[in-house]
Amino acid sequence: MRVPASSANLGPGFDSLGISLGLYDEVIVSTTAAGIDVDVAGESADDVPRDANHLVVRALLAGLAHAGVSAGGLHLKTVNAIPHSRGLGSSASAAVSGLAAASALVVAAGFGGRISDADLVQLASAFEGHPDNAAASILGSAVVTWIEPGEHPAYGARRLDVHPDIGATVFVPATESSTSYTRGLLPDSVPRTDAIFNVSRAALAVVALTSDPRCLFAATDDRLHQPYRAAAMPETARLVADLRTRGYAATVSGAGPSVLVLGTRSVDAATRELASEQGFRVAQLEIAGGVAVC
Repeated sequence: MRVPASSANLGPGFDSLGISLGLYDEVIVSTTAAGIDVDVAGESADDVPRDANHLVVRALLAGLAHAGVSAGGLHLKTVNAIPHSRGLGSSASAAVSGLAAASALVVAAGFGGRISDADLVQLASAFEGHPDNAAASILGSAVVTWIEPGEHPAYGARRLDVHPDIGATVFVPATESSTSYTRGLLPDSVPRTDAIFNVSRAALAVVALTSDPRCLFAATDDRLHQPYRAAAMPETARLVADLRTRGYAATVSGAGPSVLVLGTRSVDAATRELASEQGFRVAQLEIAGGVAVC
């Protein structure tokens, strides 16, 4: 199966907006008589566990338990293309791939129907505590997500059909970032004017993404989280500022340190070269569909 990367927030939509990007991890799963065997290639292959602690395995086992079935043993082969700890949804993609694999195994064995998209969103989001990345990798395109709070939070998502002229460019540095650390930099309250600003921009983002890409620059501005994280990621903050000065709708991708540009025109060669000189790898990506079981 193939699961896409994702970017969350898209500027003002903190923990509520996400988009699926055409960079894919691939997972092959088969059942065995006993034990768990994991082969890993690609991004961070030397840094992830090769046993039941692997996130794909944990998600797969959770999916089987949700379906009320189990497997004697599992063999997984993963080929990772999504950079880890860069704000491109690698952990959400791993959770989605494991759950989708569980769904496919249940169907193939004749033990039941596929796990619904709504249940996939719920199960995958539980691994991170918010649904924006996971829902984008499941549903594809762009998503609006929300959380119904409670002892057992309910995660919801709706897909947005992205305007066909919109594409994405990502700028990926060599450095990594911890989501838990960058979340800790955010204040518990913000000025009312900043809250109003972000509500208006997040609402405008839905219009920009679906019907009027001319609004993307205004719709990706943010006062809720990016300014508070800037000191921890100075190179990222500087690149976002440089790109926006040049008229590109640039944002921090998720918790960073990657940068996302959405637009109807390609980033020009001079600007791409500037980013490369600052240590960022540049890739132009399609807006992707959701997880695909092959």
